[in-house]
Amino acid sequence: MKYLITGGCGFIGSHIAEEILARDADASVVIYDNLRSGHRENVDLTDCRVDLVVGDIRDAAGLAAAMGGVDYVFHEAALVSVFESVDDPGLNHDINLNGTLNVLTAARDAGVRRVMFAASAAAYGDNSEVPKRETMRPEPESPYALAKVGGEYYMSLFAKLYGVETVSLRYFNVYGPRQDPSSMYSGVISKFTDTLARGEDPTVFGDGGQTRDFVYVKDVARANWLAAMSDAVGQGEVINIATGRSTSLLDLLDALGQMFPHPFATRFAPVRAGDVRHSLADITRAKELLNYTPVFSLREGLGALVESLRQVSQKSLKVVIKE
Repeated sequence: MKYLITGGCGFIGSHIAEEILARDADASVVIYDNLRSGHRENVDLTDCRVDLVVGDIRDAAGLAAAMGGVDYVFHEAALVSVFESVDDPGLNHDINLNGTLNVLTAARDAGVRRVMFAASAAAYGDNSEVPKRETMRPEPESPYALAKVGGEYYMSLFAKLYGVETVSLRYFNVYGPRQDPSSMYSGVISKFTDTLARGEDPTVFGDGGQTRDFVYVKDVARANWLAAMSDAVGQGEVINIATGRSTSLLDLLDALGQMFPHPFATRFAPVRAGDVRHSLADITRAKELLNYTPVFSLREGLGALVESLRQVSQKSLKVVIKE
């Protein structure tokens, strides 16, 4: 089989590539990435099964050329910053909506079997109801979230109008190795671990009682594989990908504190405007349609993340992490 991953040099896309290569020994993987936020070193380009195409999803001709002979597409490329989407909604629209349309059009014309789309829990907006269910009305509150919802509708339409099998996976709070802590849109776990690894005190916006459904990136990659292989999806279904468990930021810091040798004092800052108080996913649909259940507990995921930091530190940085 031949697989194409847009944004394949990025945080989640690179893990999807690893999942495919581990699952399918005969796989041929095309990484399509403009390297705006992805990095070549995230992908093993020495593997003869992997081919990197440096290209932009706004380039319809480039996509069409890369899509030849592809069976499955994992569409991860996006402008991922909510803040940048607010500052430049036109750019967000061009990348996240027009780009998604380009991917679907190229997939249709190439006879691709199925397209998996990186949707987002941002679709739920500030709705205080928990857990979040896919049947809830979308309430996007940023151009980024709006474009992600629009992408879901495009997925559904292409399945109905053109027979391209599609599925949209709404990611919740994804964390793990290769997530850039310097990014404004990076997850709180990435920021906390980076801060603690440098021996500094973490900052919590608000009282720390806000909760999130943290899902390890390897579980997200596996969910993508299951979505590609499942016989129960393909008509534009929207599916939450998370753990179905919530953790407060203070409990998160307590767990991280057990993995670092130095004491720290948590600093508190005013809550940020638009910050959702509680986020928790209902993953019933993922279990039923994909046979998905998360493998990594939060503690196991944090341990794997800290271990990856230790490996990096041994190569370059002097990071203080408890053995």
